[in-house]
Amino acid sequence: MAFLTPAEFHEAVAILVEALGLPRMRDRLASYGAFRNRRGLNSTQEIADRLYHLSGSLRLRVPATFAFTTLWSETVTSSLGEEREKELEALAGNVNACLTPSDAIAEGREGDLDGALAAYRAKLVELIGPARARLDMLLKAVPAVAERLRADDGGAATSAS
Repeated sequence: MAFLTPAEFHEAVAILVEALGLPRMRDRLASYGAFRNRRGLNSTQEIADRLYHLSGSLRLRVPATFAFTTLWSETVTSSLGEEREKELEALAGNVNACLTPSDAIAEGREGDLDGALAAYRAKLVELIGPARARLDMLLKAVPAVAERLRADDGGAATSAS
């Protein structure tokens, strides 16, 4: 799994706050044990900063990481439905077919990978919108693929891996 840059992480938290509302988001994170104290969590920025710190940029297996990933999944992708998820799984299989067992890009498969990523992105954008799709892909990507996704975005974000 790749890791989000601070800017990407803040954008993801902003999407969740937009969908859930700040008080509900804060309460849901607290109910999952993401943090012990809700004081000082009165803005999207403050929640994102604390979650980023507590989760180690989603690198640590701690309640803050679990809480974020659970909320992301519930809020962003849960409305897809079983049929659409199967479509996405098939497209993801095409991406994974271009990777080695060690999650590197297979030699000579770069073009195939780019095509598979484009197809997956197009379907995901259709279903959840461009900003959510970009972040969801980054959250699910292995580091080598995340670097490629960021490069395709015009280098707007730097690699967190």
